[in-house]
Amino acid sequence: MAQKPSIPKGTRDFSPVEVAKRTYIFDTIKKAFQLYGFQPIETPSFEKSETLMGKYGEEGDRLIFKILNSGEKVKKADLQALSDGNLARFSNSLSEKALKYDLTVPFARYVVQHQNDITFPFKRYQIQPVWRADRPQHGRFQEFYQCDADVVGSKSLWQEVEFVQLYDEVFSSLNLEGVTIKMNNRKVLSGIAEVIGAKDKLIDFTVALDKLDKIGEEGVKKEMLEKGIREDAISKVQPLFNFEGSNDEKLEKLRGLLEASEEGTKGVEELAMICESIKSLGLKKASLGLDVTLARGLNYYTGAIFEVAAPEGVKMGSIGGGGRYDDLTGVFGMKDVSGVGISFGLDRIYLVLDELNLFPETVNQSLDVLFINFGEAEALRSLQLIGQLRAEGFKAELYPDSAKMKKQMNYANKREIPFVVMIGDQELQQGEFVLKNMETGEQSKFPFDKIIAALS
Repeated sequence: MAQKPSIPKGTRDFSPVEVAKRTYIFDTIKKAFQLYGFQPIETPSFEKSETLMGKYGEEGDRLIFKILNSGEKVKKADLQALSDGNLARFSNSLSEKALKYDLTVPFARYVVQHQNDITFPFKRYQIQPVWRADRPQHGRFQEFYQCDADVVGSKSLWQEVEFVQLYDEVFSSLNLEGVTIKMNNRKVLSGIAEVIGAKDKLIDFTVALDKLDKIGEEGVKKEMLEKGIREDAISKVQPLFNFEGSNDEKLEKLRGLLEASEEGTKGVEELAMICESIKSLGLKKASLGLDVTLARGLNYYTGAIFEVAAPEGVKMGSIGGGGRYDDLTGVFGMKDVSGVGISFGLDRIYLVLDELNLFPETVNQSLDVLFINFGEAEALRSLQLIGQLRAEGFKAELYPDSAKMKKQMNYANKREIPFVVMIGDQELQQGEFVLKNMETGEQSKFPFDKIIAALS
C-alpha cells in the first residue's frame, strides 16, 4: 500500500474557502497601497546568497534557506573544510543561492540595480512569499506571504506619519478594532546603550530587550549578562521594564533619561513629531503607542521602528512591522539613500480575522447561481443563459451531469450557492425558468429574457 503523501512542516495547502479569505485580505491591502500612491514590483523567489547573508544579524542568517548547488557546481564543494570540521565554510561552498528571507533586502538590491530607471522618492509595494527556517508553531510558518510598502529617497518624517495612517487604513477596512501600532526609534535604543555604558554591545542589548514580552524581565537580564553586558549597566535600564504612561509622559521620561546623548535626544524628537502629527490627524480604529523595549532585532533599522499588536485577548504575535533603514542600500554600493517601510503579516492577520469572525459572509461565495441539469436540450438552453449572465459579471455554472435532483441540490448547498435555476422539459417548452432562493426556499417563474433582471 502506497504511503499517504504529506507536505513539509511549516507549509500549508489552502482550500478554496481559505484562498477566498486570503484573497480578500490581499485585495484590501493592495487597494490601500494603491490609494497611498505605491507602485507594484516583483523580485525572484531566490537571490544570490551574498545578497542576503549578513543583512539580518546572526539570528536571521541562521534562518535563511540555502539552495544546494547542482550539476557541475557540486564539484566546487570545499572538501578540505569538511575534513577540517569547518561545517559553515563547507555548507557555504555547497550553495550560491538562497530563498529570500524577506522583501526588504531584495528591494534594496532592486533599487541599486535599477537606480537609473527609478524616479525618486520611489514608493513601491510588493506582495510575495518568503521563506524562513524557523520552528513551525501557531502563526509562524516556514513559507508565508509578506505584504510590504516602502519609500526610498526621502528622509522626511512625514513618510512615517503616512505609514501609521496606512496601517490604520488597512485594519479599518478589515473592520479590525483594537489594533495597537507600537513605535520606537533605533536612535533611542542607541542612546540608552550609550548612557548605560554599553554602546559597544548595542546589537546584543537590543536583541535581548526585544524579547521582553516573550521571556520576561529576568530572561532579558540573564541574556544580557550572558552577552557580556555588565550588571551595573543592566540596573540602569531597570525603568524600561515598567515604562508606563501616555505617549507624552513617556516622551518626557525619555528626554530626561537621554539628555546626555545627542543621538538619543534626536530619536526622542523624531518620535515626538510623529506622535504629535498623528494626534492632530487622528486615526480611525487603531491606536499609536510608544514602546521603548521594541527593537525587532534587525541590524538595518536606523530610525523609527514599528510593530503592530493584535487586539487584546487574541493570542497572536505581531501582525505587522517595519521601520526606517537609512543605510541599507549602502551595502550594495549606493550611499545616502534613505528608506522606510512597513510589512503586513498576511497569515497572522488571517488567523486573527478568523478567530474574531470578521470575514464577510459573502467572501466564500464562489458562485451566484447554479443551473440544474435535466438533460441535453435543457443543458444547452441553460448554457445560453449562463453566457448572458457571465457577460454581465455573474458567476454562473451548469451542473455537469444529468444526476438526480437531490444530488445537484446537495452540491448547491455544500457550496453555499444562493440561487438555483431550473429548466425542465415543461419550462423549455414554455420559454421560462424557475429561480429558487436557496436560503428562503422561495421559487418564482420568469421568461428567459428576464434572466438578468431576475438575478439582479
